[in-house]
Amino acid sequence: MTNIALPLRVTSSGLAKERSLKRSIDASIELLLTTRLFSSASDPMFGFVFNNVRFEIFDEHEGVVFDSNDSGGVYGIQGLYDKKITGSSKNMNTYAADLKEAVIANEKRLRDVTASMTYMREERQVYVTIKGVIASTNKEYEYTNILKIWS
Repeated sequence: MTNIALPLRVTSSGLAKERSLKRSIDASIELLLTTRLFSSASDPMFGFVFNNVRFEIFDEHEGVVFDSNDSGGVYGIQGLYDKKITGSSKNMNTYAADLKEAVIANEKRLRDVTASMTYMREERQVYVTIKGVIASTNKEYEYTNILKIWS
């Protein structure tokens, strides 16, 4: 089984394919992780809400994002500014829990998904780890990335 390569590329034989299942899933998660929620007209729920607050101010001591407009949410998402940046998907009030839900909703090739995000204040980076099991092969899967902090 081959998967469509991301980013999409048209070749003489059609859309480019990715032979490696892991690289295909990695590319899919990378796209999900870097896309703002509500930014895709074809699927407004595709993306990760953390990107919607990327230009807000970080409270480095509390590990949360300040609501600079005092609105309580973006696009009607309440509680967005109450979430912790560092945490795992086991904790409900974290961006990692939102990331896990986004991966489950958009990457059907994975099951038993967990996510963690760790903010390193000195480095001004967020370390992201997503783990799961590839459904078709029952092999363990792990994706890691580093998000640079904007404030």
